Amino acid sequence: MATRPTLSNDQRKLFVANAKHALGVCADTESMRKLQERAVARRAEAVEHLRRERRQRRLDVDTVVATKHESSLTGITADTSSSVLFGDEVSCVLEPEVTYGPYYVSGEYIRSDMREDQPGIDMYIDLQVIDVSTCEPVTDMYVDFWHANATGVYSGVVADGNGDSSDASNINATFCRGIAATDSDGVAQMLTIFPGHYVERATHLHMIGNYNGTVLANGTYSGSSIAHVGQFFFDQDLITAVNEQDTYVTNTQEITLNEDDMWLQAAAADGYDPIVEYALLGDSVADGLFTWISVAVNMSANQEVETAATLTANG
Repeated sequence: MATRPTLSNDQRKLFVANAKHALGVCADTESMRKLQERAVARRAEAVEHLRRERRQRRLDVDTVVATKHESSLTGITADTSSSVLFGDEVSCVLEPEVTYGPYYVSGEYIRSDMREDQPGIDMYIDLQVIDVSTCEPVTDMYVDFWHANATGVYSGVVADGNGDSSDASNINATFCRGIAATDSDGVAQMLTIFPGHYVERATHLHMIGNYNGTVLANGTYSGSSIAHVGQFFFDQDLITAVNEQDTYVTNTQEITLNEDDMWLQAAAADGYDPIVEYALLGDSVADGLFTWISVAVNMSANQEVETAATLTANG
């Protein structure tokens, strides 16, 4: 498996130090305050709508995995106003570049729902992207999301260690993969299922931030530059609760805890929190989740990645 170039410790520290300073400047700007207000309203409206429909940071690694990212408020019900949940703060994470892994497939479909026929717990993603050099939202970034299904298998790749390697049909599968463009607030949204786990990795979600590419006639995206490669994670107790649900409970692969995942440690380097915040959409995790996180990126960067496969008109 090919590996991507990595920053030295000195390079990483310099990058992070510069980025921290830039974010500090951003925090008090009028545009950032307005962006935060819109983010609160958007996320509140989304959760309130989904609940009606169903009727149902900057930390060290040890602190990241110990922190609870579910709302700490008490007395929450399915009818609680979303403004109570979110308050007036928006998480803004500058995540160090981490590996894209062995299962990246380029040229995926632009869509808002990448579940297809996969069983699992519905999970809504609200990702906000900020340009660290300007403190402004990044518009028209095409965010590539992908993750394993409930039993820990990636679509689009036939390989040892990825489910049944004798199942050649998986090369043409596209479940749990999709691309969404950021809007005027720098927000990309996606509906998927909560990811499953597989050996040597904690439960996680991949993302790549693409720009200057082409939207093709078949609804796929191609030929872009890449500003950011990242991974997001989930509270350990949330993962445990999900793993007790239908389909997930059939996943017999060994579980790796957050605290033992090397890439969570890399993503949380120098005090960053790559674990998403979330709210339940009903009385239990089985009713679905709304997750959100913000990430600041360096738009002058052009990351290099290698693909495991490319989606074409023929599969």
